[in-house]
Amino acid sequence: MPPSQKRARRYDPVRTRDAVLAQFSQVRSAVSTLTPQQLEGPSGLGAWTVRELAVHLTMALSHVSRNLELPEPVLAKPEVTLLEWPFSTAGRAGRIADDTVALAAAHTDVGALYGEVAERFEALVPGVSEDRLLATRVGAMRLGDLLVTRTVELVVHTYDLNEATGLGIPYDRQALAACTRLLADALAEKAPGGSVEVRVPPFAVVQCVQGPRHTRGTPPNVVETDALTWIRLATGRTQWARELDEAKVSASGERADLAALLPLMG
Repeated sequence: MPPSQKRARRYDPVRTRDAVLAQFSQVRSAVSTLTPQQLEGPSGLGAWTVRELAVHLTMALSHVSRNLELPEPVLAKPEVTLLEWPFSTAGRAGRIADDTVALAAAHTDVGALYGEVAERFEALVPGVSEDRLLATRVGAMRLGDLLVTRTVELVVHTYDLNEATGLGIPYDRQALAACTRLLADALAEKAPGGSVEVRVPPFAVVQCVQGPRHTRGTPPNVVETDALTWIRLATGRTQWARELDEAKVSASGERADLAALLPLMG
């Protein structure tokens, strides 16, 4: 993926931080109700148990805290932008899986781990400039951008946890909005153009795919779906054809087939 030529939309860092904490709190409360038997059940994500998935969710916050405790990179600008981040995840999957298993083995008390991670995050993040650079695994990123990526990690894995356990953990509206918008913008980044309008109400509308650009009136190529279906499509939790068949996605126009562009994240 070449360096982004687009300016990413701006996200309020305070609202984003609060959304991250709100979603984490929802997960923390739900995980505390799981029995030992439920925790050792399958997560649906490879060989991970539910406990390992629950532990992995804590890494969404601890990744920020750990990097804030390190010296700030001496760079003139970030090495990874917000719009580049979704395409950087697939190559790190193996290492992340190994780290998750190791963390789960080192913390038998999942509830205590959630408490420690939340306390550390709340102590370190408030008051830090959104432009502060952090040395992440994929390169230096702005704190404000990294916080937006945390909404993706939390929302996507909240869905995974719900699928594995039937808990019905709710999604914080602001976290869901930020996650939806970033993944919609990533689609426009992957397939730049203006011939297809993708609508994910009430959070995002983007134009993508090369071809005749729509300027006014009803666009000739329109895709519309709900936020959670879009997130599942963008992250490989479901397939384009299945959601079309189940009427979770509407697609009109000869160019309104996104199958070849999805998923965006591995």
